[in-house]
Amino acid sequence: MNRIFSTLAVISNLGLMATFLLGWAVISPGIEGATGLPLSVHFLCALAALTLTMLVHAIVLTYFMGTGRWIEETSQAYKLGIDSREENIKLKYQTMPGMVACIVLLIVTGGFGAVADPGSSVNLSSAKVIHMLLACASLLANVTVSVIEYQTIQRNGRLVDEIMSSVKAIRRERGLDTE
Repeated sequence: MNRIFSTLAVISNLGLMATFLLGWAVISPGIEGATGLPLSVHFLCALAALTLTMLVHAIVLTYFMGTGRWIEETSQAYKLGIDSREENIKLKYQTMPGMVACIVLLIVTGGFGAVADPGSSVNLSSAKVIHMLLACASLLANVTVSVIEYQTIQRNGRLVDEIMSSVKAIRRERGLDTE
């Protein structure tokens, strides 16, 4: 999971960075003779980056749910105690607030991006500034949470490895493995 997550996290954070940079290159319709990218390029890149970033957070949550269930069932079957399950729950709940904050920030940033659109029927003079500040916060939060997720995935992987070692030892003691 470490390699898969790190690859997806890097790609999603690069997508957010590209979206952020494209936002600076958008043509300002109020300036005559302005050159730059059409707003639609920034918008489409934002949609792709938003979707991928949310997918990465969802994969992490699914990973912790799946390993948590496996740890619970394996611990019960081999009477390993509840320490491993409690550690898994602790790791899962360390990542969840950051994931939720990132998802909310991404949605709110997109909402203010829609309000900042010159074609929007909503007239909020500070929408562009708010959108830019939220984009900065979203980018910083997602990079930070990605690092935290990576660290907790590594610790959870070590926890799974420890359980597997215990299970293998128990199976050898009971003569269940023919290897």
